[in-house]
Amino acid sequence: MLNRTFRRFLTFDDVGLIPKYNSITSRLNTSLNVVLGNDLYNSPFIPANMDSVIGTELAQVCVRRGAPVIFHRFAPLEQLTKWIQEFPFSYMSIGVTKETNKFNELYDAGCRRFCIDIAHGHSQQVVDIIKEIKGTYPKCQIIAGNVCTAEGFCDLVKAGADIIKVGVGPGAACTTRIMTGVGVPQFSALQECAEMKLRLRDEGYQAYMIADGGIKHPRDACLAIAVGADAVMMGTVFARTFESAAKKEKRQDGSIHGRYRGQASSEFMGDYFGNEKMRQPEGVAFDVEITKSADNIFDYYEGGLRSSFTYLGAKTVSEYQQNAEFFESTSAYMIESNSRPNH
Repeated sequence: MLNRTFRRFLTFDDVGLIPKYNSITSRLNTSLNVVLGNDLYNSPFIPANMDSVIGTELAQVCVRRGAPVIFHRFAPLEQLTKWIQEFPFSYMSIGVTKETNKFNELYDAGCRRFCIDIAHGHSQQVVDIIKEIKGTYPKCQIIAGNVCTAEGFCDLVKAGADIIKVGVGPGAACTTRIMTGVGVPQFSALQECAEMKLRLRDEGYQAYMIADGGIKHPRDACLAIAVGADAVMMGTVFARTFESAAKKEKRQDGSIHGRYRGQASSEFMGDYFGNEKMRQPEGVAFDVEITKSADNIFDYYEGGLRSSFTYLGAKTVSEYQQNAEFFESTSAYMIESNSRPNH
């Protein structure tokens, strides 16, 4: 008989934060500064490195807000090079195959920050390319992922990655869990990777973590940072902005909609790779209404996080994480937590 160990994992809707004594007079007296690798940022919120999210306009807003920029890899080399010239401190995404790994071309264009970005980042291919880059160019900064286990986090950090993207299957346009049955609920994935991050720092490894996927409201982002993420990546949230790279159309009722698509959707794969390289999709594409500016989104999520800081009596991300105490709830908690105007 096979020995199976069943573990309990939680997602954002399963947990909450317990308030603590607060002596901060205003939420404006808090700092959202975060460190990722060798860089200091003023905001921990990052638009997803997807072709329907990040582009020139949204990147410009991020730079102005002091937020990280990670460009996607699904653009002609000419466009990628242009982004490097315009945003010299941004990260550029690369793949792991000969066709998708444009490291040499991007390095020659001046890029020194790279995001090795595949669906299952806990793989030999990713480990090998991290070691190859760091062995030749040790001063390059590397984001790698995605993973959802402490083991995956550890292996990529020990291979030489500086920052790890955590999240397998929680994205709004992702169907990996439905197609494969694989993926860890995002809160527990972040919790286990955060604990590994601390253990690795005791061993001398300076690692950082980006929570990628599953963010529906500011509370989710607050929980992600409280449990140990250094930054939070959001796809749908930023795709809904006027500055996103989503293809937009104005409808007869005057509303504006954009096309948001997972990079593993059949729509995207057909456009980018062609039908001859299509595989079974693990993502979908759908229209989203464009309702806010990117500044509105930054204000909304930063405001929620600052307020959460004060509920925990914290002025900084570090204090916030130290003061965080979580509880597991039933499904009734989220019903009670939402507004009920008709009851």
